[in-house]
Amino acid sequence: MQPAQKKLLIVDDEPDLLAELKPLLERSGYAVTTRNNGREALDALESIKPDLIILDMLMPILGGRSVLRQLRQAGDWTPVILLTQVNTSSERVLSLQEGADDYLNKPFDPLELLARIQAILRRANQHSASAAPATVFTCGQLQLDKQKRSVELNGKPVELTGRAFDLLAYLMNRPQEIVSRDQLLDEIWGWAYAVSTRAVDIRVAEIRKELGDDPSNPSYIETIVGQGYRFVGSVSTK
Repeated sequence: MQPAQKKLLIVDDEPDLLAELKPLLERSGYAVTTRNNGREALDALESIKPDLIILDMLMPILGGRSVLRQLRQAGDWTPVILLTQVNTSSERVLSLQEGADDYLNKPFDPLELLARIQAILRRANQHSASAAPATVFTCGQLQLDKQKRSVELNGKPVELTGRAFDLLAYLMNRPQEIVSRDQLLDEIWGWAYAVSTRAVDIRVAEIRKELGDDPSNPSYIETIVGQGYRFVGSVSTK
């Protein structure tokens, strides 16, 4: 049986760009739907159910970052690539904070976009497969459920961004193992070549804040100077 065709949703207000990308991605084996603004994209999500969304940051009707924010706030973690003409470190950090999976500056080589789409979908498949052996990780009063994408501490829900959740799950799956920032970028973000390791530090700081974890005397995540991070608690799985 042939694997199901992956569905892409491209949202951009530049007709020429859509006309170039759609046939290229369809020739690469994807089912491609296009929309011209963020409002049309949100209205179409229910019927399209895309495996990945490509969003232009600047559009006259609901820009890409606003769409991304609404998706993440609604608990929708469909992978998103943001497109923008503003190539600054602050833009990359904001994209990460909103929960973007990748970021590409215009103008770009369409083949580079294709490569990033393939990498993100490949990682998504790997994470899905690796979740099968264990889905619930417990360390004392901290519990993370990968299937439900939920975290609880002392029986109360902990709100984490999608990237912070993935980072915590990755570390809890490897207790006592030192994991470098570069490895975390590669495994979780998948775009180490485009983002500094500061992105990892931002997510670790978020986790520590939400869990009340003191970095000088950690119960969960320890900083190993010059090496990376490790989860120091004892973890049970089921």
